[in-house]
Amino acid sequence: MKSLWNNQEAAQFSKPLARRVYTSRLLGKNPDLVLHGGGNTSVKVRQPDFFGSPIDVLYVKGSGWDLATIEEAGFAPVRIEPLLRLAQFDQLSDSEMVRQMRAAMLDPGAPTPSIETILHASIPQIYVDHTHADAIVAMTNHQGGEQAVRDLYGDRVAIVPYVMPGFDLAKAVKTALNNLDVTRLEGIVLMNHGLFTMHDDARESYEAMIRLVTEAEDFLARAAGSSFSLPVATTKEDLHGLAAIRKSVSELRGTPVLASLDASSEAVGFASRHDTPDLATRGPLTPDHTIRTKRVPAVIGADSQVDLEKFAEDYRAYFLANQKGETMLSPDPRWAVWQNHGVISFGTSEAEAMIVQDIATHTWQTIQTVEAAFPGGWRPLPADQLFAVEYWELEQAKLKQSKTPLLHQGKVAIVTGAAAGIGFACAEALADQGARVVGIDLNPEIVEEMARIGGVGIVANLTDDTAVTEAVAETVRRYGGLDILVSNAGIFTAGAFLEDLEESNWDKSMAVNVTSHQKLLKHTIPFLKRGIDSAIILVGSRNVHAPGAGAASYSCAKAALTQLCRVAALELAPHGVRCNIIHPDAVFDTKLWTQENLQRSAERYHMTVEEYKTRNLLKTEIKSRDVGRMVAAMAGPVFGKTTGAQIPVDGGNDRVI
Repeated sequence: MKSLWNNQEAAQFSKPLARRVYTSRLLGKNPDLVLHGGGNTSVKVRQPDFFGSPIDVLYVKGSGWDLATIEEAGFAPVRIEPLLRLAQFDQLSDSEMVRQMRAAMLDPGAPTPSIETILHASIPQIYVDHTHADAIVAMTNHQGGEQAVRDLYGDRVAIVPYVMPGFDLAKAVKTALNNLDVTRLEGIVLMNHGLFTMHDDARESYEAMIRLVTEAEDFLARAAGSSFSLPVATTKEDLHGLAAIRKSVSELRGTPVLASLDASSEAVGFASRHDTPDLATRGPLTPDHTIRTKRVPAVIGADSQVDLEKFAEDYRAYFLANQKGETMLSPDPRWAVWQNHGVISFGTSEAEAMIVQDIATHTWQTIQTVEAAFPGGWRPLPADQLFAVEYWELEQAKLKQSKTPLLHQGKVAIVTGAAAGIGFACAEALADQGARVVGIDLNPEIVEEMARIGGVGIVANLTDDTAVTEAVAETVRRYGGLDILVSNAGIFTAGAFLEDLEESNWDKSMAVNVTSHQKLLKHTIPFLKRGIDSAIILVGSRNVHAPGAGAASYSCAKAALTQLCRVAALELAPHGVRCNIIHPDAVFDTKLWTQENLQRSAERYHMTVEEYKTRNLLKTEIKSRDVGRMVAAMAGPVFGKTTGAQIPVDGGNDRVI
C-alpha cells in the first residue's frame, strides 16, 4: 500500500480541519481501507464558542458522509468536555449516547456525529484515523489472530478484543489505554473490526495507517506463499437463471430488487471451489458489514428456488435464536454465491447493489487469502455477536423512519423509440418513479438522452433479430431481469390513397409498426415471465378506432398491433404478465411537429395553431409527458388487475366515442 500524500496538494489544506479533510479523502480513495461510508476520522481544535469563550472541540466524521468525498461540512463539531464526562459512565445506551452527543454539538444543523465519537475524544492525539482495512481484519479473523497481531507489531500497537461499536467499545479502548503511554503507540488494533492510528500531525497519523496496513499485507503475502493466487474459472452465461434468482429474492424481500452478477474469472473461480458453501457462510470481514450484507450470503446451486427458500428458513432460525424483541428484517440474502457462475449482489437501487458488490468482493477475496495464510483458515465472530450489530438499536430505529419507496423502485424497464417524443417521456416517467430504464432507438442520440435520466441507451434496429436479442440480453445482464416493456417504436408513413399506395410504403409500416413489436415480444416474454408484477404497454394510435383516408399503411399496422396486444394478453395472463395498449392522439410536442407543420395543418382546418392543438372534446393539449405518466401508471398497481385493455389519451374524440 502506497502513501498518497502530496506536498503540493496538502499545501492547499493548511488549517487543522482542512487538513483533516485532505487526509480523510486519501484514506477514502483506497477501498482496501474503507468501503462506502466505513471508517471515521477526527481532529481536535481549540476555538471560541458563540460567546467568545475558548473551548476544546472535536470535529468528527458525521453520519452519512463518505471519507472519499467528505468536505468540512461533513464533520460534526462536538464539545470535548461533555464527551469525556460521558466516557466516565459505567453504562449508556447507544440511543442515549447519540442524544447526548447531539446536545453537545456546536452546530445543531451539522450531521449526527459518528457512533465512535467518544472513542475519538478519549484518544489524546489531535488527529485520529480509523479504517476497516482488509489486511487488518484478515490478520484477526482466524483462530490465532491476536497472537499474529502481537507477533507482527509487538508493543507498537494496543490490542483490544472485539467489542460492539458504540459506548462499549469506547469504554474498552479507554481501559486498554489506561496503563499505556499512548504517545508511544503507532496504533490500536480492534480485533475483528479494524485499526486506529493517531498523531498530533495529520500526515504522521495518515502514514502510520499506511505503514501498519502495508506490514500486514506483506505478512499475509509471506504466510500465504509465493505460489498463492486467487483461483480463476470461466462459465457459460445463464441469463434466464439469473432472472429466476432475482425474482425469488424480490419475493423474499417483498419488493423488487436489482441483481448484479460478477462473472469475472476470479468471482467464478471462488464460486467454483468445492469448499465455497462452507467458506462463504462463516461470516463477514467485519461486523459493520452485516448492516449492508447480512451475516452470510446465500449459496445457490442447481435449484435456485429451493436454495433461496432454505436461506430464508435458516435466516428465520438465526433470528429466533438470537432475538430479544427486535423486528425481523426480510429473510432475503443481500448477496449470493451462484455456484460455477459467479457472485450476485442485490439492491433496490443500482447504488445499493454496487455497494453490496464492493463489500462482497473484498470479502471473498480476503477469505481466500486467510485460508491460504493461516492454519484453520477463516474464523470470524460467532453469530450472536454479528446479530447484535445487524440488529443494533440504532439500525432498528431507522426501520421506523424508512420512507415509502418510489412506485417502480427496483424494477427494470425497456422503452423502445426512446430518443425523443413519447418514448422519451415514457422513459423519463418510469425513471422518475424509481425504475432502471434501458432505452432502445435507431437514433444514436439515445445514449445521451438516456444518460440525462440516469438510464442506459442502446442503439439498435428493432427490425433486426440479432440486435433485439442482444439489447434484451444486455438489459438482463446489467440488472438481472426485466419487469416493464414499453414497445413504442414506430413511424408515420407518408399518406397515400390505396390506389396510389406503394408496396414499399406498406411493407415499411408493417415492418416497423407491427413486426418489430412482435420480435421484441418474442425475445422479452421469457424474461417478463420471470419479472416482478410484469407489464407490457404497446403504443398504438387513435387511428385504430378513427382512421383517416390516405393513412392505410399506418392505420392498418396500428390495428394489427392492437390485435397483437389482445393475443399477448390472452397468452400471458396465466403467467401474471399484463399486456395493454395506449392510443394517443394529437401529441404535437415532438420533433416531427415543427411550428411550420403545425401552422399548415391548422390552416387546412381553418383554425389557429392553439385551436388545432386542442381540437378534442376536453379542449386540452395532449403532451408527451401526459402519455408518459399514463404509461407509468399502466405499469403499476393501479392497473394491476387490468389486461387486454385499450386506453385512449386523446382528450376525448367524438369519432372514437
